[in-house]
Amino acid sequence: MEDIMNLRYALDTFYFLVMGAFVMWMAAGFAMLEAGLVRAKNTTEILTKNVALYAIACTMYMLVGYNIMYPAEVFNSVLPGLSFLLGSDHEVASVLSVQGEAWYDGAYYSGRADFFFQVVFVATAMSIVSGAVAERMKLWPFLAFCVILTGFIYPLQGYWKWGGGFLDALGFSDFAGSGVVHLTGATAALAGVILVGARKGKYSKDGKINALPGANLPLATLGTFILWLGWFGFNGGSELIISNTGEANAVAAIFVNTNTAAAGGVIAALITARVVLGRADLTMVLNGALAGLVAITAEPLTPSPLLATLIGAVGGIIVIFSVLGLDRLRIDDPVGAISVHGTVGIWGLLAVPLTNSDINLSALGRSTSE
Repeated sequence: MEDIMNLRYALDTFYFLVMGAFVMWMAAGFAMLEAGLVRAKNTTEILTKNVALYAIACTMYMLVGYNIMYPAEVFNSVLPGLSFLLGSDHEVASVLSVQGEAWYDGAYYSGRADFFFQVVFVATAMSIVSGAVAERMKLWPFLAFCVILTGFIYPLQGYWKWGGGFLDALGFSDFAGSGVVHLTGATAALAGVILVGARKGKYSKDGKINALPGANLPLATLGTFILWLGWFGFNGGSELIISNTGEANAVAAIFVNTNTAAAGGVIAALITARVVLGRADLTMVLNGALAGLVAITAEPLTPSPLLATLIGAVGGIIVIFSVLGLDRLRIDDPVGAISVHGTVGIWGLLAVPLTNSDINLSALGRSTSE
């Protein structure tokens, strides 16, 4: 039995780390997508922001964020405790010391692996902000906000669900973060866009909306494919383990549903753009893929592949009307981040009950840090 326990511990830890590395690669996807959709004169700054925000997110989550999101002691279900730096690892010896039928509950892996997987999610949320405020927000104010979001804002609301706070107690279900990650990042992005205003020349005094096309659409397309790849880690890793037949099959289902939802988003966005805009607009198609991925993130396990495709397709339709609607409201979002991650993030959360009637089942996805 000890050999089996060691093997499962090693396998689940390795799986967690690899999935975290997939999500880390999404940082490259965001950087390429944003660099491709901004004007050439702003490319260097947007790339600098993406590299710097990842480093700051990793540091702040290590210093204080992880312990806010998963506190050892809490004040109440709304306010977690406050402590600093990472605690001791989830030692193998403590796992092996457990006896009887409860020796393995399906969630034993290195605590350091859990931290690594969580920290790349934090960076993803902040990357959403960088695209929305592109070409306006200066580097140092942006990085100052990055400290606040990654160290305090994101961990606090993450505690409410995944740390066992009041949303989790109420039965709120968000498997991999349509709300916890994407809607949070989009909400922060919306606040930033409102504060910094629109880019010069975007909106005319007569109400006309002027296109400010990106400098490199091949780069933006590459970024989208990188994000698509990274999303398998985003959703697949949120199953937490893979070391038994049931969990392995669940991970396979998540991968399939994640992929089909993205495909559905692309097809729906392509058709919708042709009908509404009169052309197959590439940027809308790219956002359709990302919208499909965001839409399925709240519940990628329980839908059938066909239903996952339809959920993604609805996201692909919604994102186009959201982008156009925000433009009419003179909310300037160069990459469509608020629509992709915010508007469609809400749809993803609302779609959960379509396939998961038992939304209190904490085994479906990450509800607490083991």
